[in-house]
Amino acid sequence: MEKVLMKGTEAIAEAAIQAGCNFFFGYPITPQNEIPEYMSRRLPQVTGGVYVQAESEVAAVNMLLGAGSTGTRVMTSSSSPGISLMAEGLSYMVGQETPAVIVNIMRAGPGLGGILPGQSDYKQATAGIGHGDCNMITLAPASLQETVDLVQQAFDLSQRYRSPVIVIVDGVLGQIMEAVSIQKAADPYDSNPEEWATGYMKHRGGRRVIRQSLFLNPEMLEKHNQLLEAKWKKIESNEVRFECYRTDDADFAVTAFGTVARIAKSVADNLRDEGYRVGVVRPITVLPFPYEAYAPVRERARGMLCAEMNWGQMLKDVKLAVAEKIPVGFYGRSGGACPSIEEITSACRKMIAELGVEKS
Repeated sequence: MEKVLMKGTEAIAEAAIQAGCNFFFGYPITPQNEIPEYMSRRLPQVTGGVYVQAESEVAAVNMLLGAGSTGTRVMTSSSSPGISLMAEGLSYMVGQETPAVIVNIMRAGPGLGGILPGQSDYKQATAGIGHGDCNMITLAPASLQETVDLVQQAFDLSQRYRSPVIVIVDGVLGQIMEAVSIQKAADPYDSNPEEWATGYMKHRGGRRVIRQSLFLNPEMLEKHNQLLEAKWKKIESNEVRFECYRTDDADFAVTAFGTVARIAKSVADNLRDEGYRVGVVRPITVLPFPYEAYAPVRERARGMLCAEMNWGQMLKDVKLAVAEKIPVGFYGRSGGACPSIEEITSACRKMIAELGVEKS
């Protein structure tokens, strides 16, 4: 499989195009600017491809809503504060069941924060991105190849469940260069848009379809929300993804997502070289969260360290996952600082000593 050396943001854009994305609407913000730049150059070369730079993130998400309502594959990208501005439109899209892909190249916050990498949008993506009973599949890759693969899969998931899908990528992955293989989608999922989308009047003998999220009758809205909740339960049953690294015999574990999970693997390897049985649990879908991934670890391990580029936004989910059966420690960096192998290793050693974990 041929690989090419690409920057993260540009690989994301090309992956989307190869997945069948024909429409991109966005607004520049660091550190994701190369995505719209790349799209502005490449999409006009694609049959039916259209790139629009909106006047704001609010405008971009509403363009996304309109284009997604036609059933075509659409995408936007932004970074932390820009995603906040899109929150209202994303909730509308969940409510009216509009497929789309949203890529967030996370930077440090809160507020304008800084342009360096962060993972401080975990809570926003998993628990606060849209008002109402609003849930969206949220994917968190840990390498550039996985980012490419998950962006392409996000288009299929959005069509399959007729919902926006979010891919959260920390700024490290957005800006690094790695060798990746980007394949054209061989058999993209088709959600039969002529049955539900706008713009297919001829296929329906002139019948018009209107997508909406406004239901003034409470009984109608409750019924609609019940359908959305049933769909989410199906997603929870079918789409949870995670990776367990060297956890089969682990007496201690590290849990992390994104770039920090890559670092955690090196930590586990180094500590195993010292004689400690250490593994890593990595959520890939952070929504729905893979609670079951932690079950074997909580039954065997003496403790776990949660490592993040924030002040512990995933920590609450991890503690729920281990059900208080083992202690969970935390190590984090913020403001654009990424925890090093040495820092996480030191935090693990401290906790291992406190718990009395012995070498194998």
